[in-house]
Amino acid sequence: MTILSIIDLIAPFHPVLVHLPIGILLLACFFQWLTIRNGYAFLRPAIPVALFWGMIGAVVSCITGYLLALSGEYDETLAGRHLWFGIAVAIFSLIMYVLHRLSINERAARWLSLVLVILIAITGHLGGTLTHGAGYLTAGLSTEGKKQTALKPIPNIQEAAVYADIVQPVLEAKCFSCHGPSKQKGKLRLDSPQSILAGGKDGKVLIPGKADESEMVKRILLPIDDDDHMPPKAKPQLTENEVELLQWWVGSGADFNKKVKELQVTEKVQPVLQTLQSGDKLGKTLTDVPEAPVAKADEKVIARLRQAGVVVIPVALNSNYLLANFITAGPMVDSTLPLLRSLKDQLIWLRLDNTPIGDSALDHVAALTSLRRIQLNNTNITDKGLVKLKSLTHLQSLNLVGTKISAAGLLPLQKLINLKNLYLYQTNVSRNDFNNLQKAFPSAVLDTGKYHVPTLAADTTEIKF
Repeated sequence: MTILSIIDLIAPFHPVLVHLPIGILLLACFFQWLTIRNGYAFLRPAIPVALFWGMIGAVVSCITGYLLALSGEYDETLAGRHLWFGIAVAIFSLIMYVLHRLSINERAARWLSLVLVILIAITGHLGGTLTHGAGYLTAGLSTEGKKQTALKPIPNIQEAAVYADIVQPVLEAKCFSCHGPSKQKGKLRLDSPQSILAGGKDGKVLIPGKADESEMVKRILLPIDDDDHMPPKAKPQLTENEVELLQWWVGSGADFNKKVKELQVTEKVQPVLQTLQSGDKLGKTLTDVPEAPVAKADEKVIARLRQAGVVVIPVALNSNYLLANFITAGPMVDSTLPLLRSLKDQLIWLRLDNTPIGDSALDHVAALTSLRRIQLNNTNITDKGLVKLKSLTHLQSLNLVGTKISAAGLLPLQKLINLKNLYLYQTNVSRNDFNNLQKAFPSAVLDTGKYHVPTLAADTTEIKF
């Protein structure tokens, strides 16, 4: 057996051995403070014994930790700090052991034990950062860490940088803990374009233009129980959409600078990009883009809308169908809405969420007869205005979250047979209204956000919670 193989055999024992000195030394410090009370004076002889064996454990942990750092899988600066603090713990515990043998003053011993606890805490924190990444202590308090997807809605998906806006957030959320700045398992880093292209100790992980032959993609697609599956079984897994986006990016050449509009959009990835653009993650799959071609919209009207702060973009590459987003339009929404009438053939997605519009604005919305999706959440609309939308026969998704609408206002829309998703959280729709709404919208998903509504055998509506 060679020296290198011996090192490889011993080094992985560091995470196992390191907990031994931590426990023993903390116990010695705990005993030291307990002896303040006369009833615990019998513990004094155990303190130097615990310090001795804790020191031995700390020395062994430092040796195995040094050998583990030689693998090159960890950030050198952070690993170096962790090692030196570990050495400080071993030396300090040795000093305390010797002082105890020399009958150290009890008061001084207690304060020295406090210093030792601080050294152990710092060393442990640095080790945790190496293993789990920066911010691991507060990860459980962050709602970001609990999300199923790392992707956030991108209003102008065609202008998004594929790597920076789509691929990198996925890698950061799902891969950096093992292949990031603080830890590089298999000597692989995925936190920069140069590192991704360089690969790891087993060679390249990316073959631009060949997703099926790229090791990174192949490992992601392995069964989760496979030892080579990435991320490991215990780590957060990539969603289907995230996997599809990574495959598309690699298959399209794995370019780090191009925008979505510069790449060929495949049939598989198109609905994923549309979902990412619209922000809709719930409900049934929507056939948003009509198959029938449409003439190009009036560029002068689009220019006027953009000057007013409205985001107007194609819903797909090489498509004349449009999305209009008023999120950055400011307080002049009502005066800008009439311009949309000139785009009634092309406009199929409309976002008016979180704007100050009221019922009068829906006169203009009702004229946009090609609409498939409308987001009216957190606006001032009421039942009186909602009834105006009954003319939108192509409507598939309607978001009314945070509005004052009630079940009575929804019932006039029951003739919208294409409606598939209806979002009703934080509205005036009560729990008792849902049986009637289920019957009125038999083909729609009624997303309540919080209600628990029993589904009867006769019901055909799917309800999500």
